[in-house]
Amino acid sequence: MKNVVVVGSQWGDEGKGKIVDWLSSEADIVVRFQGGHNAGHTLVIDGITYKLRLLPSGIVRKNKISIIGNGVVVDPWALLDEIDEIKSKGIDISEENLIISESANLILPFHREMDEIREDTAGKAKIGTTRRGIGPAYEDKVGRRSIRVMDLVSEENLDHRLNTVLMHHNAIRKGLGKSLFQKDKLKKDLLKIAPDILKYSKPVWKKIDQFKQEGKKILFEGAQGILLDVDHGTYPFVTSSNTVASSAATGSGCGPNSINYVLGITKAYTTRVGEGPFPTELTDNIGEELGRRGKEFGTVTSRKRRCGWFDGVLVRQTIKISGIDGIALTKLDVLDELDEIKICVAYKLDDRKIDYLPAAVDDQLKVTPIYKTFQGWKVPTKGIQDINNLPENAKIYIRELEKFIETKISSISTSPERNDTILIEDPFKS
Repeated sequence: MKNVVVVGSQWGDEGKGKIVDWLSSEADIVVRFQGGHNAGHTLVIDGITYKLRLLPSGIVRKNKISIIGNGVVVDPWALLDEIDEIKSKGIDISEENLIISESANLILPFHREMDEIREDTAGKAKIGTTRRGIGPAYEDKVGRRSIRVMDLVSEENLDHRLNTVLMHHNAIRKGLGKSLFQKDKLKKDLLKIAPDILKYSKPVWKKIDQFKQEGKKILFEGAQGILLDVDHGTYPFVTSSNTVASSAATGSGCGPNSINYVLGITKAYTTRVGEGPFPTELTDNIGEELGRRGKEFGTVTSRKRRCGWFDGVLVRQTIKISGIDGIALTKLDVLDELDEIKICVAYKLDDRKIDYLPAAVDDQLKVTPIYKTFQGWKVPTKGIQDINNLPENAKIYIRELEKFIETKISSISTSPERNDTILIEDPFKS
């Protein structure tokens, strides 16, 4: 038995939904360990499309247990809406197959408003958040003033916790000239939905320990990408949580020895949503073509993604930061019509050649990519399920990519369809 962590090795949107769906068919337990309802995992099963934002991907499969860990920030109203949406498509969701950590922190209406206020007033310095209150909720968590799932149990305790958090937020809102939040209405709204949330609430760390002892296969599902990690990403243009694989342990309540294999999802080119550095970004016709063929629009935001060549320097860096054991390469077929294809193998910073992305954002914005160019294959790879059937130039590209990032490629995706995957190594069995 092996437990697997899935993380995105770029800026997110790498195609984790398809890969996680495939893995969740083998797993017994699927755990979300960080982020909020800013994830965007699209699954297509038996012709039905499911767009998941907060719920773990295992929820759409029978006989799987889905867990929302303590590292996730939960908008309770968004969660209940998502549950209703998935139920309307014939999926059964109950306390038998969904567990929410009693320690998970809640996203409240003033968090969303604060997110919007900051983005609207930031001008050129805006981060490009999803405006869903994720960042402000994490701030309250670290500031030890947030409302957690467990606080919904007691009206008296909830009242006390609301006093604490609103003292902070109303002071800021007053300074910004915004209306103050009324505690009584918010408390009433929370108490109204409390039973619907609390019925899923359990000590997740204890349940995971139980599942480990029973020999269950656990899949830890990350959101966003490593380059959006608050410590290791392109700061300050990052998310507010740690997106690296090690967060699976802290965000669910199990030790690092619970993780046996780290799978990095990696797109055959590079995309980014929102603001921030992007060394290999293409603003020409090729960038437009990648976006068109790859249908590069955000699942959550519908924003058009920025597109560019594969950045081998960045992927190699995220592999080392997150301890990635194997790469699931996605969207190879998007490159089918290109005459030539490039991989960034180094950067030029001022007069220096460097082999990593510098930490300072000013330097990140200044670096220029150094490319290695490959001849395109100009024949369809869509739907190929055997590596031997790939065109020779595609094989050359894959081998060189694998060699440069210093990590084996464990699978190759050749279309959005689940079955259109070349499986080289099964993470659960390797």
